[in-house]
Amino acid sequence: MKTIVICSGGLDSVSLAHKVAAEHELAGLLSFDYGQRHAKELDFAARCAERLGVAHRVVDLRAVGAALTGSALTDDLDVPDGHYAEETMKITVVPNRNAIMLAVGFGMAAAQKADAVATAVHGGDHFIYPDCRPDFIAAFQAMEDHALDGVAKVQLYTPFVTGSKADIVTEGARHGTPFEDTWSCYKGGEVHCGRCGTCVERREAFHLAGIADPTVYADADFWRATVGVK
Repeated sequence: MKTIVICSGGLDSVSLAHKVAAEHELAGLLSFDYGQRHAKELDFAARCAERLGVAHRVVDLRAVGAALTGSALTDDLDVPDGHYAEETMKITVVPNRNAIMLAVGFGMAAAQKADAVATAVHGGDHFIYPDCRPDFIAAFQAMEDHALDGVAKVQLYTPFVTGSKADIVTEGARHGTPFEDTWSCYKGGEVHCGRCGTCVERREAFHLAGIADPTVYADADFWRATVGVK
């Protein structure tokens, strides 16, 4: 299956890229600059593409991102500390982000005669991100089947959609993903902050998977109290 992977440079999407490279035909990585404050993640996506020997395209959506106001990822708002399963994390929602990115990905796949577009949405995203849920994935596929009817057949490949981030860590390790060469933190500092939702979830995932976490965190123990681990 010739597959384009939407890759942010984070743990999930880089692990997915390694999985696709091992199990299918990796046609390339597609990233988006939508004005995110943690845009340094794009450097990690570029390194992933270089490591896997495929093309990497970055689509400039900064003007679009500027119109999607109200998110702590794009506006001058504080990224909250804590776990994803908290109401406070809803400020990290960028409205319709995945739908916009996937639409571009499907157009690119059709143009390049690829069989699939892969994205690393997973069960941990379901609580606050509606465009990461299985019903959205099914609906988007149905929409694209109509949009590309008679033009191309492209599958939306989401192997992690019903799994956990710990499952992604396990799968990533199986395919030799260099976790230290991925970026998750929404605050975009010199090292992972260890306190934002994505850092807490990342640290917890390694713990649940029973795999050593090579990530350097500014606050390496914050996650314990947040998730109830001594």
